[in-house]
Amino acid sequence: MSIPLVLTFDIGTQSARAILVNPSGDIVLKAQKKFNPPYFSKNPNWAEQKPDFYWDAISEVSLALKSRAGELWNDIIAVTSTTIRDSSICVDKNGEPLRNMILWLDKRETSGKRPLPKSREAAFRAVGVREAIEIQRKVAACNWIMEYEPDIWARTHKFIFLSGYITFKLSGRLVDSTANMIGHIPFDCKSKKWQEPSDLARCLFDIEPEKLIDLIEPGDLIGGITKEASERTGIAVGMPIIATGSDKGCETLGLSVTTPNKAAISFGTTATVQITTSDYVEPLRFMPAYPAVLRDHYNPEIQIYRGYWLISWFKQEFAHKEVEQAAQLGVAPEELLNARLREIPAGCDGLMLQPYFTPGVAMPKAKGSVIGFSDVHTRIHIYRSIIEGLNFALMDGLYNLEKRSKTKIECLYLAGGGSQSDEICQITANMFGLPVYRIQTYEACGLGSSIVAFVSKGVFKDYDEALESMVHIKDVFSPDMEEHKIYKDLYSDIFKKVFKKLEPLYKKYKK
Repeated sequence: MSIPLVLTFDIGTQSARAILVNPSGDIVLKAQKKFNPPYFSKNPNWAEQKPDFYWDAISEVSLALKSRAGELWNDIIAVTSTTIRDSSICVDKNGEPLRNMILWLDKRETSGKRPLPKSREAAFRAVGVREAIEIQRKVAACNWIMEYEPDIWARTHKFIFLSGYITFKLSGRLVDSTANMIGHIPFDCKSKKWQEPSDLARCLFDIEPEKLIDLIEPGDLIGGITKEASERTGIAVGMPIIATGSDKGCETLGLSVTTPNKAAISFGTTATVQITTSDYVEPLRFMPAYPAVLRDHYNPEIQIYRGYWLISWFKQEFAHKEVEQAAQLGVAPEELLNARLREIPAGCDGLMLQPYFTPGVAMPKAKGSVIGFSDVHTRIHIYRSIIEGLNFALMDGLYNLEKRSKTKIECLYLAGGGSQSDEICQITANMFGLPVYRIQTYEACGLGSSIVAFVSKGVFKDYDEALESMVHIKDVFSPDMEEHKIYKDLYSDIFKKVFKKLEPLYKKYKK
């Protein structure tokens, strides 16, 4: 008797993957295409990609998977996709892109000349978010296109995310999941609907209502694979396509973080800490909790924008030796670097890094910093300070989530590239003073997306049953509480105070 499989496409910043998942949570087969380069820049701070770059990539990995699957390909019962967030496309009435996609990494800005309505500006100023609001308006792709490419905007039928475009290419329908609506758009995360004209924040991203995509819920049937999509991907015509959600949201579900006493930490290009709640809880004041992939739930999240991107930066600037050695040994440079983390004691002999390399709503004038240099420090100290600095920032986020949700976090589940390192997992357990769990697969995002389809198709009666069958703890890292005390003191006495001390200096910088 055949075992049902779900085919999931996972489009990240660095690669696209197609995976076949079974009801036990096993990755039966996988095909991957790495992006080199992941984007191009016509101007400084721009990050664009041709929209069909991603469609071509998943078509390629789908056909590669089919060629290896044999009879297993006939056991597929549904298709899902999950993608990076806040990556925007303008399409015409036929769903054809009108310009290149603007990726979430893009840092272009509008001129800021278009004023806010006076009543709204006064309201934002009264609650102390006027500056942060202006930053969000300036970096919004929709606002930039309206200002600098008005002809494109006039021809735009729908302003959509990558998730909606992939859904369109697979199904022929211009719809998207509410759990994908995370970015610079006029979306009410609490009600999971488009904002009304009367909503206070509607003026931030003033997209005409007719240009907004139709929304459905995670677990809903989008439609079936079209004939054109079948020819490109090798998937049977009419195969059901199930709506899921964003990469981070699927990852949190795939880690089995469905109750607020657990936290999901993603060591990805952007580092995040998320919890799942049934009540709407803002992670920071005036910051939305995102709609979860788990229906009728939310994911309050704290984000470190330039998260494990810092590792790529370190490799490029400081780790030429390890990069060369790794090439000779046929391993990743991170393996060599992570092994050397053991050489450096907790606290990096007094070196501390603040990873706020990119401004955000809570820190509109943020800059990165490294303090405490002395003659004992080496480049490996800098490497460990990156790991510790990111964790300090995530600790700060987790403590805030605990306070806002009135829940004590009891354990951590890790995903993302950094989670593959035993050394980083152990440092994380020690810093947070909590047990750290690593599940059976690195593909937590794709696993979470496939779980939605298995529940939707009735293979499991509910998510609890699905998670019990499909998510398995592989490794447990217990905290060293003596080291945790060192880190807790460093967090309270130094890390927590650095930003406020440096903020007046950051404000003096123009860029």
